[in-house]
Amino acid sequence: MAQHGEGVIAPEDDAVHGGTTTGTAVEVAHENAGSPGTAVVPTDGVQNPGFPPHYPRRTDVDPKKDARAERQVSILFYLSIVGSIFAVAAYIAFPILPGDPGSIRTNNLLLGLGITLGLLGIGIGAVHWAKQLMRGDESVELRHPTRGKEETRERAVEIFKLGNEESGIGRRSVIRNSLIGALVLTPIPAVALFRGLAPASDPIKPLQHTMWAKGTRLTRDPTGAPIKASDVTLGSAFHVIPEGLNDKTDLLEEKAKAAVLLMRLRPEDLHVSAGRENWNYDGIVAYSKICTHVGCPVALYEQQTHHLLCPCHQSQFDITHEAKVIFGPARRPLPQLPITVDSEGYLVARSDFHEPVGPDFWEREL
Repeated sequence: MAQHGEGVIAPEDDAVHGGTTTGTAVEVAHENAGSPGTAVVPTDGVQNPGFPPHYPRRTDVDPKKDARAERQVSILFYLSIVGSIFAVAAYIAFPILPGDPGSIRTNNLLLGLGITLGLLGIGIGAVHWAKQLMRGDESVELRHPTRGKEETRERAVEIFKLGNEESGIGRRSVIRNSLIGALVLTPIPAVALFRGLAPASDPIKPLQHTMWAKGTRLTRDPTGAPIKASDVTLGSAFHVIPEGLNDKTDLLEEKAKAAVLLMRLRPEDLHVSAGRENWNYDGIVAYSKICTHVGCPVALYEQQTHHLLCPCHQSQFDITHEAKVIFGPARRPLPQLPITVDSEGYLVARSDFHEPVGPDFWEREL
């Protein structure tokens, strides 16, 4: 007898073609073959194979091999300690000398070997510990997306305790102590390296003082020609550097601190505070050219308003009120350079600036 159904071939069916048997295969399809919303569960899906069989390791069955593996792990951690100490010692014993390429190669080689030994000792030791001494069978734990119940949380604490027991860190004191020592000493070479990036001398002093000193002539930037008081006309502005700056080997560094802008106003327009009465000469004033915000050059002078403008972040300083900040992100006025004239009529400094120039730094208290 032929079977009917969707997609079923009926080779012989007397009901087809008026009951006559033709011997011809025909395809018969039922109208009600099934709901399109019915889920189909495949019967040939991949089955969960489960965990592979657990085979005990040599360290699981032989106490001697267990003790041997523990010693090996601790030795690797101690090698990490030795590498970290060696890196610091090499960094100090073989410093980089200016103009000596050989010292650079030696320092880099020994320092790299020490750091490599320090890191590899911890890494290989941790892997060897996990493979030989920690619990080796596999397990599965369901992950809960929300905060679990109190029973679940208590179970988590138990799992942590179980992890401590399985890793053996609580009872294997040799491994624990050597690991702690390795982890404590591993960052030490990095600390030594970062310390080496700092200046060899006190970094504060160079920021507090410039080339200006008592009797230093004010000269034009960049020619270095000295400036007489008679050269500075009302409303004019001069870009100024200290005399002798062009002869310095560190010209740019010194200029970044000592650059000055020189202007002449009417003496009655100046509002001079107590103690600064002799810091200007006949209306001629000198202020640091370095903005107190982030150190940009304050080089735009408005003759009518007597304002100095920083082109970087638009801080404005009022020269008539001792370069007080009137707009912008700058936090303090431009430092004023006390000036006078010498016996030949040239403008000279009375002293260095009385405060650090440029942007605020970490040792300054406002």
